[in-house]
Formats: sequence, C-alpha cells, structure tokens
Amino acid sequence: MSAKLWIEEGSRNDPKDKKGIHQLLCSTILRGCGPYNNKQIAEIVESSGANLNCDTYEDGLLISLKCVENDAYKLLPLIGWMITKPLLQIDQLELEKDLTIKAIKRQKESTYQLAFDGWRKMVYGNGPYGHDPLGSIDSINKINKEDILPFARSLIYRKKNLVISGKIPINVKNYIENSIAFKGIIETSNDQTKTYKNNNKIKIKNKETANICTLSLNTKQVILLLGKPTIRYDNKSDILLRLLSCYLGYGMSSLLFKVLREKYGVVYEAGVYHPIRENQIPFIMHASTTEDKATLTLQLLKECWEKIIISEISPEELDLVKIKFRGQMAHSLQSISQRAEHKAHLLGIGLTKDHDKEILLRLESITSKEIKDAANKHLKDPLLSVCSNKEVVQKIITNWQT
Repeated sequence: MSAKLWIEEGSRNDPKDKKGIHQLLCSTILRGCGPYNNKQIAEIVESSGANLNCDTYEDGLLISLKCVENDAYKLLPLIGWMITKPLLQIDQLELEKDLTIKAIKRQKESTYQLAFDGWRKMVYGNGPYGHDPLGSIDSINKINKEDILPFARSLIYRKKNLVISGKIPINVKNYIENSIAFKGIIETSNDQTKTYKNNNKIKIKNKETANICTLSLNTKQVILLLGKPTIRYDNKSDILLRLLSCYLGYGMSSLLFKVLREKYGVVYEAGVYHPIRENQIPFIMHASTTEDKATLTLQLLKECWEKIIISEISPEELDLVKIKFRGQMAHSLQSISQRAEHKAHLLGIGLTKDHDKEILLRLESITSKEIKDAANKHLKDPLLSVCSNKEVVQKIITNWQT
C-alpha cells in the first residue's frame, strides 16, 4: 500500500529572510517524532522494508509511506506523530542544514538550474514562487529551532488530504481517527475556531524593462529558457496550455524536436517545462546548444513560440496531441504510489478527485481555435533567461533586442 499526506503551503510560505525553512522542517520531522528518536524511527521503517519520506514542494508538503498491508498499523502512526509531535532535536536540525546546503551547492553546478533560477527570480522576484524549495545558503545558515517551531505547530491546523492506494487495510479510517498519534489533527479538524491562514499571495514581479536575464560563466554550453508565468491549475484554460506543451515538447514528433533537432540540428536537448502549480504556472521552452549555434537556436525558439500564438494546429496534429496527452497521463499514473500522490496533490490544491476524468471527457471537444486563443491570451511577450560565456551572452542580448 502507498499512503500520501498532502499538507497545504510549502516553500511559497517561506518568509523572505528564511528561504528553505519548510525544507528544514520537512526533513527534520523525519528525524524524531512522538515517542521515537531518529534511530528508533529508522529501525521501525527499515525492519519493515518500508519507505517513509517527506518532501517539500512550492504549494505543499508531502509525507509518503510505502509498505505492505500487514505493517500499516505499525507505520501509519509515524505520519501522525510527525505532524502532532515533531521532536526537532537541535543536532538533527544541524545535520539537515548541512545536507541541505550541500544539495544547494550541487544544484548550482548545473547550468540549466542556474538559468532557471535566473528566470524564476526575474519573473516572481521575492514572491512565493521566486526561490527553490531548498532555499538559499544564507537563509539556511541563519535558521534555528526557534524559527522553525511556529511552522511546526502550524502543521496541525493546515488543510490536509490523506490518500491510501493499493491494498487498503481493514478499518484504517477508524484506526486513524482513534489513534493517539493523530489525536491533535482529528480534534482541530472538528474545531472551526482553529484555522491556519496564509496571506503570502502569489504575485508576478512587475518589471516592464526586464524581459531578459543573463548569467556569464566560463563554459561552452549555452542554456536558453524562453517562458511566461501563466494561470492557475484549476483554470479551465490550463488543459489548453497542457495540450500546447505536448505539441511543442513531447516525443520525437513534437515541434521543438522536429525543428531544433531534425531540421536544423542546433541543440542536443530541448523540451517544455510546464509543471502542476496551484497558482501562476511557468510555461517554459528550454534548449541546450553550443556557442556557434546559440543565436540560431534563439531565433528558432522565438519562431516556434510565435507559431503557436498566430497559427492553429492542424486537425491531424491535434488528434496526435490528444493521444500524447492521454498517454502522458497514463504513464504518470502507473504505480499505486503515483496514483496516491497525484490524487492527494489534486485534492490539496482544491480540485475534486474526479478532475482527471472531467479533463479527459472535455478533451474530445477541444478545438484548435480554442488552443490558439488560449496561447494568444496567456503566452504573449515571453521572458528569456540565458546562461553561457560572456561573448555568447552578449550576442544573445543583441539578437533578443532586435
């Protein structure tokens, strides 16, 4: 069985001077909770051949448990204790701070990550989506236990969704409701006077003059990211943009592959980044190329972007895109763990458990004109981020401004 508990508000609720605090909270509650210290939790989980994780996302925290049905009642209380009574021992917190800083440093070794960080900062500024869930090294170094305690206490009051997939234990709902480990959660769910409110609204950085972000490094690699912040996942037009992302970047018949790889051979990697987010979702075309092909690659990216705004997809291409979308959805929901996580995520951002069914039903009637209109409305005036050496960056700037 796989159990997934989604807790609202992830790194987007990090204070500006404490970026990464949810990441530290999320990782440290795994290192001691309720009556168990770090070693005892590890022994309980590992002796069962189980897997217990807690991950930080922009929109929420996700506690994941994977085990056999017979061990469910032994392991499920750990999820409850992580929320109701995290120990947050200082030595374990310091260990997690060290591990998080190392992870951030590894990220900074990736030119793609650096280009993406630049794009994100340019678009979202210091807003909730403006930093990676891992946070920043300066902030991580400053965070202490006293900073984390209010966020740990708030876990009880935040909106949650628990989804269990696979072989579901008998009377598991009754067991959870009567478990001492989950007691505080059950009580607050029935107490309407106790609520957790977040006023950290998502805002787009309003900088009319800044539509390009550059980073010069001693590298021969060129990373180009062309994209736009768009709409909420629950917006009715979101499915139209997802079909566009399939058309542009999914498979060898995608527009980016056919143009950038087959026709011109200018890149060694290209695709579309369009994740699930509760609020303004980034829609980004990305390409990795070489110095001599950088300006041509940018020109082709702009042409592909312009094409989806001014032209309708042909009927044959639309049929193929719809097939791709169904296949993509089926591929992402193959395992019980994937299905549980997806359902918990959807419920956590305010959608119904039947959202995917509704989307698949609507898919049949979607037209090329609808898709073009959505692109025209939401994808005009994209922003560019480039990471390469100084000479290439200057050429890209000149090309971008013409």
